[in-house]
Amino acid sequence: MNAIFDSPKPINEPVLSYRKNSEEKKALKEELKNLISQTIKIPLIIGGEEVYTEKQMKCIVPHDKNHVLGYCSVAGEKEADLAIKAAISAKNEWNSLSWNDRQSIFLKAASLLSTKYRAVVNAATMLAQSKTVYQAEIDAVCELCDFLRFNVKYLDQIYASQPLSDEYTWNKSIYRALEGFVLAVSPFNFTSIAANLPAAPAMAGNTVIWKPASASVYSSYYIMKLLIEAGLPPGVINFVPGKGSEIGKRFLTCPNLAGVHFTGSTKVFRGMWKVIGENIDNYKTYPRIVGETGGKDFIFAHSSASIKALVAAMIRGGFEYQGQKCSAASRVYIPESIWFDVKEHLLNETGKIKMGDVEDFSNFMGALIDEEAFIKVTRYIQYAKESNEAKILIGGHWDDGSGYFVEPTVIQTSNPKFITMEEEIFGPVLTVYVYDDKKLEETLKLCDKTSGYALTGAIFSQNPTITALMSKILANAAGNFYINDKPTGAVVGRQPFGGARHSGTNDKAGSMLNMLRWMSPLTVKESFLPPESFEYPHMEEK
Repeated sequence: MNAIFDSPKPINEPVLSYRKNSEEKKALKEELKNLISQTIKIPLIIGGEEVYTEKQMKCIVPHDKNHVLGYCSVAGEKEADLAIKAAISAKNEWNSLSWNDRQSIFLKAASLLSTKYRAVVNAATMLAQSKTVYQAEIDAVCELCDFLRFNVKYLDQIYASQPLSDEYTWNKSIYRALEGFVLAVSPFNFTSIAANLPAAPAMAGNTVIWKPASASVYSSYYIMKLLIEAGLPPGVINFVPGKGSEIGKRFLTCPNLAGVHFTGSTKVFRGMWKVIGENIDNYKTYPRIVGETGGKDFIFAHSSASIKALVAAMIRGGFEYQGQKCSAASRVYIPESIWFDVKEHLLNETGKIKMGDVEDFSNFMGALIDEEAFIKVTRYIQYAKESNEAKILIGGHWDDGSGYFVEPTVIQTSNPKFITMEEEIFGPVLTVYVYDDKKLEETLKLCDKTSGYALTGAIFSQNPTITALMSKILANAAGNFYINDKPTGAVVGRQPFGGARHSGTNDKAGSMLNMLRWMSPLTVKESFLPPESFEYPHMEEK
């Protein structure tokens, strides 16, 4: 077929409101009832075949921890080897498709997600990950639709990028898939990220082994079903839930490993990188390593800041989805001159927050993901309670009777290097340090050096000169930087997401930069009038 196709112009998926009596609310409520009423069995999907194993893990509801949504098969070394074989076997057929045919599968997936699967994927995310309806909608549906549609357009732009030629030569760039398979290891907290990690490399022609987080395997399974319905061929993405400690090295030490697409903890990412380094002599090609890890994200206010806007950013940035975002606000620097007003408004607004079952749409917060997270977060709060360098301003209570609930908690510390100012907590805990207005530059430099992370950060100032100064000093403290806004909520196509330092490789998910990582360019030169003699003109005389 002789034609150059231009894929549809991507537009960010509209966020539905789920207002009273709206059609989307009725559909979602019905789907929540449907999913909560059944217990499903989740298989591995390897080479397009469902594989069930004797070893299984529970998929529970974090805010109703005794309710089991399903049982998922767990992969061992045998299944890991089958997945590697399936990914390698599917590679030639997947690459034989035109890139437009590959694109159409993911565009169809986005269309299915925004319609037929919208309520299903939202409900699965709400139940398995304890997300409120808004947090599920912006993540599991809207951001994932955006990833799929914008990445397709980025492929158009990349493939169209060609070198210079002239009347005697034609130079071409061919953007090949990587040689081998890509391992995608996804987190529990974002359904969209979980899906994009395998989808982005696959879109570029790679075959993928997807190991989803155990805590979110339930919603990930529905994403896999969606991709299959959209036409994804067998073996292109192999769905392999399991423990990283048991099957991870099987993938990471395989000579055919071509790349790793990861989102998760810094500790795990560093461990994977070390394994790859130790086995570097064994690979057919140097594996591409793309990772986004943790954050210790800040909000820094100047005395000119809008009090209401600042407080809204602190609450939304720190407590939405129980603070379980790598971009969540965790440490806040407030000048002494406005602290009284900020504190009064912050405590008043935080006191209004409702927490509970996410099926109750009036709740602002749900539960933490599991017992491990609950224990970790409550230990930090208990430490603050017992320290003479900190005090709990509001919150500080927890209850794991029915689910893993921790109150939104605000800590004030006199020590800018206090443990909750330095370490990632991944819970609804916000620590405030009040600084002397005269020490603005000194405190900005302190903010920059306090954490090894550099993921997101926000500044609040209505003074242009001060805004410029703050931005300059904090230039390397974040990969996504916000002025007069919360440090969460990056939108595909608008704020490509990723951080540097200990926060990752900053390859910007949702941008052309990320898609380029899954390609191996081939440069081709075709000469129309090649030379017929080895001699050059300067050789005519001595």
